[in-house]
Amino acid sequence: MTTDAGKGGVERISIDRASGLARGLPQVLSPHWDARPSGQAPELIVVHGISLPPGRYGGPWIDRMFCGNLPPEADPYFAQVAGLRVSAHALVRRDGRIVQYVPFHRRAWHAGASSWRGRNACNDFSIGIELEGTDTEPYEDAQYAALARLVHGLREAYPGLAPDHLAGHDEIAPGRKTDPGVSFDWPRLRRLLAAGHHGPTRKT
Repeated sequence: MTTDAGKGGVERISIDRASGLARGLPQVLSPHWDARPSGQAPELIVVHGISLPPGRYGGPWIDRMFCGNLPPEADPYFAQVAGLRVSAHALVRRDGRIVQYVPFHRRAWHAGASSWRGRNACNDFSIGIELEGTDTEPYEDAQYAALARLVHGLREAYPGLAPDHLAGHDEIAPGRKTDPGVSFDWPRLRRLLAAGHHGPTRKT
């Protein structure tokens, strides 16, 4: 993965504001997005958890779901979700690999019916980042490191993403969503962010 060197030679993720794409990250571009309201820049990062089929990792299925071509016959669970038109801006795999699906300045369809600090329709002003995982299984060290690096890059690109503008899907859609779940270590992520953590990086 190609990234820019930050302080002390530590790699960081750089976002091209014109295209909304992260430089050097793999991209599997989803058709499930549209424009944000006029003049609206990202102001919130929403952390999600996902695995397809539930509890199983790897494979092409998350990519295919976000691209609208998940085959319902490939797994009994897929028949329930194959027709959904959903996406996220990015996914962090179990090994720390990051894939981008939607330009960060566009509106991905990740939050659904949602509210944050009195503002509804969180898709309008948020960036959705999926972590490959479940509500109950611990997330991997590489995922926390990659997520921290991505959040740093996004905050550099979009000044409206203040340090406390970070929430779980369960927080913006309580009672409807539970991810990233009790297994997600929020204090750990906040420590990494406060320390300016950009690594360690995944070898490619």
